[in-house]
Amino acid sequence: MTWAAIVLTLYPEMFPGTLGHSLAGRALTDGLWSIDARNIRDWATDKHRSVDDTPAGGGPGMVLRADVVAAAVDGVANGTPVIALTPRGAPLTQPRVRALAAGPGVTLLCGRFEGFDERLFEARAIEQLSIGDYILSGGEVAATVLLDACVRLLPGVMGAALSGVDESFETGLLEHPHYTRPPLWEGLAIPEVLRSGDHAKIAAWRSERSEQDTRLRRPDLWQRHSDAAGPPPSGARRQKKEE
Repeated sequence: MTWAAIVLTLYPEMFPGTLGHSLAGRALTDGLWSIDARNIRDWATDKHRSVDDTPAGGGPGMVLRADVVAAAVDGVANGTPVIALTPRGAPLTQPRVRALAAGPGVTLLCGRFEGFDERLFEARAIEQLSIGDYILSGGEVAATVLLDACVRLLPGVMGAALSGVDESFETGLLEHPHYTRPPLWEGLAIPEVLRSGDHAKIAAWRSERSEQDTRLRRPDLWQRHSDAAGPPPSGARRQKKEE
């Protein structure tokens, strides 16, 4: 079955956008996935096709109406998970991406203005996800990020079967650094171990660099990884204290 994406947005012309190029674009052309961008305004009921109104309690900006957005969600319902892209959502993670890519598809709801009327999430089963701790003009860019992350994992999209396995976040750590020709560039050499041909030493170096870079760059990931791994054996703790 083709992995199907439905996008509910005020700007359907933004899709497929960058998703029409490179790996995702070729996969789209080959029928490995599909995308249907629908305008939320199509479910508005007044002559002005209004989708928003002023915030209850006062304040700046406008809020997307629960009745209009819920009608849009109901109108495209096809059994796939419904996800709203919002900075109030839980962080998007690689395990969640992998789970979505393994399913039949996804329905994405792109926020705008000050966000959604909260009653929408009380009345409908909608997962809220965020792609980072920053604010965008709307959820369309976030939806593109999520779709790109999912599509590249679909069968037949990436050339090498293991291309999506040995990467940052797949093991809970950042990926090790990469090098390629030329062996010497601007006085900087490829690490000798990577040219040694000793696969055991190369694997050990990559594992060590992965852990080292995660500790330095993403202490939050390293803490979660350490907690999941559990405490080291008592003998290892004694040896570390002696060192």
